[in-house]
Formats: sequence, C-alpha cells, structure tokens
Amino acid sequence: MNVVERVEVVLPGTVEPEELELRRGPVPAPGPGQVVVRMEATGVSFAEQQMRRGRYYDQPPFPFVPGYDLVGTVQTAGPGVEPGLVGTRVAALTKTGGWASHVVLDAADVVEVPAGVGAAEAETAVVNGITAWQMLHRKARVRPGHTVLVHGANGGVGSLLVQLALAAGARVIGTASPRHHDALRAQGVTPIDYRTEDIPARVRALAPGGVDAVFDHVGGRSVTDSWGLLARGGTLVSYGSAATRDDTGSKQWPVLKLLGRVWMWNALPNGRHAYFFNVWAGKALSKNRFRARLRTDLTQVFTALQRGEISPAVAAVLPLADIADALRLAESGTVSGKVVLVP
Repeated sequence: MNVVERVEVVLPGTVEPEELELRRGPVPAPGPGQVVVRMEATGVSFAEQQMRRGRYYDQPPFPFVPGYDLVGTVQTAGPGVEPGLVGTRVAALTKTGGWASHVVLDAADVVEVPAGVGAAEAETAVVNGITAWQMLHRKARVRPGHTVLVHGANGGVGSLLVQLALAAGARVIGTASPRHHDALRAQGVTPIDYRTEDIPARVRALAPGGVDAVFDHVGGRSVTDSWGLLARGGTLVSYGSAATRDDTGSKQWPVLKLLGRVWMWNALPNGRHAYFFNVWAGKALSKNRFRARLRTDLTQVFTALQRGEISPAVAAVLPLADIADALRLAESGTVSGKVVLVP
C-alpha cells in the first residue's frame, strides 16, 4: 500500500538557497470551513527572495514554509464546505505556506481556475496577475490613450503589467536589460536600457508632457525619479524596494521611508497621486470584502489569460526538491517570467 506524505520546504533562517530544508510528514486533515489542496504548481516570487534574507517587511519568524501563491486540486474538504469543491482545480494567494505538496486553506480563500488553463500558466498569473491588475485598474485607472512607464517590464509582475496595459489601450514604455528589448518591441513596447540609459531623460524625450502612470518596484532613487516623470493628474504606484534587497539593517525602514514619501507627495497641490501598493491591504479591516475583491480580480485575470490578452511567462519549471536551483535561477536576473515549482 502506498502511503501519501506531505513534502514541504522550510526556510530555517537567513540562509543560502542550498540550506533550505526539505521535510516530510503526514498529509494534514482539513478543519471546519477548510480544504486540503494538493499543490500542482507554486513559484518563486520576489517576496521569497527577500524572505530568505530576512528582508520582507512582515514575514513570520523563522522557521517557516515560504510560498506566496499556489495552484492545485482540492483533495479533501472539512465540515461546512460544499462537497462539490473536491476535485476542483483552484488558485490561492497564501503569502507563506505554498512550497508544500499539500496545503490547508480556508475554502473561502480559493478561486476556481477555468477549464483549459494549465496549472503552471495559472500559477504565473496569481500573485503577479492580481498585483498587476489591481495596480493598473484600481489604483492608476489606466484608460485608452494613456502613456505608462513600467519598470522591470520583463519581470513577473512587469510583463503582466505591460500586457494588461496594452490590452487597456495604453502606450507602454518599459525598462529592461537589452536582451529583452526585441521581445518588448514585438509587443509594441518602447524599451529603455535601465543599466546604461538616463531613464528620466529618455522618458521625457518620449513623453514631453509626462506619463499618466508609473509602476515602480525598485524604490530608492528610482521612485523619486518616477514621481518627477508624472503628468498632472498622473499616478505613481510603488510596489516594492528591489534596490534594498541585499541591504542589511531594518527590513521595515525602506517601506516606512516609501510610505513617508507617498504621504508627502500626496499632500502637494499638483494633481498627482502616489500609492504604495500592498496586495493584502484591507484584509484586516474586512476579510469578506478583501476576499470578494480578490475573487473578482483574479477571475478577471484568468479571463484575460483565456482570451489571450496575457500569456504566461514561465521562465522554468523545476521540482520542489530542487528549490536551491530554482531560487538561484530566479535571483540571477537572467530569466524572463516566473520560475515555477511542481511536486
């Protein structure tokens, strides 16, 4: 008789990728209102790269199982859960816990994946897709004819921002290293080399009146430059501090500094707006409202995937047991799209 066991990747502390631990144990049972999802795909996002350095601003204490999102099939359901959910392929935003073969989740937190969408392609569109969709449509409210600047246009979130902005009828300028420029041009994006070009000067030449929105995951000086590139009525959405990934010291300070700048900029009477985007905002105040918004927006992302408005950028697919190789690859800066992990 084959005994099914749970396999999980544990982050024990601020360690190198090779020092993450693979642990095995029994498959958990769901409690009331819960389901056990058999993971089919999870992935490496920028958050986990920060977490292994102890740099993610609200990560749990070590040790813990990382994994920001996942796609899988509901294996068992606890009391109070609709029995028809068993056998359904679903996606979930988890923040942590996704790097495991079996994950216990509240049934209210899973969103059905449409038929015909594979696990790996759906996985690329969960946290990255939700982030891109909400920043574009809920914060910047990009419309046809707008000009937007996307930093890291070849990245997991950036590539989806580009595609969703183009689908919304916007003109897109994107920063990326030169090896990605041909692919960006083929999509209709104007690329800028962030390593060798003067980004503010180049953007001003392309959009003399300023841009309608900037999406900045870099932080530091970049976010200040981004604010200066906005047209009147434009919106800056800051959603990270990649520039501080390898820094030491307080992990909260880069975020607090960004929040301070956002508050100051919004106080200026110039018609421009700034946001620091956090996909979890509002959950503590109203869990039901947060879940409804997540379900609505992720469904929109999956619909865009079905229509071909966005295409999944899967950089590589690796087994969960090869987490060290997956992390090294994701952190190398040499790939386009998301590194996906499978059981």
